[in-house]
Amino acid sequence: MQILHISCKFYHNRYIILKLTNVMKTSILKNQQYQTCIDACNNCAECCEACCTECMSNAEIAGMMGRCMMMCRDCADMCRMASMMMARGSEYAKQMCNMCADICEACAMECEKMGGKMEICKECAEMCKKCAQECRNMMR
Repeated sequence: MQILHISCKFYHNRYIILKLTNVMKTSILKNQQYQTCIDACNNCAECCEACCTECMSNAEIAGMMGRCMMMCRDCADMCRMASMMMARGSEYAKQMCNMCADICEACAMECEKMGGKMEICKECAEMCKKCAQECRNMMR
């Protein structure tokens, strides 16, 4: 039996991010050694999506946030793909993590540029850096 816990996080009273987490796990991940990186990738993907949404919803600066939004979308997609490949034990998981780290670092740099305009961009940059580090650790 699986029990799910729903947690919410508010950003500037504008939107809610819902995250479902397993409270009781019923199966053991095949590749447990990847779990830290999988978690970092999933958290980064969530944060990138939130950053992109927040940037799009701010009409007065959305025009100058175009590159930031595109980087966040690419980063979120790459993080999800890396997470899935690690979870299934793909023989290409390490190569995907290397590419994911590259994109996370680029996204972090772009979000840092916008951090003065949007708090979520600062948070996203930090999450991307953490994910990049975890993905680099996979290469060892």
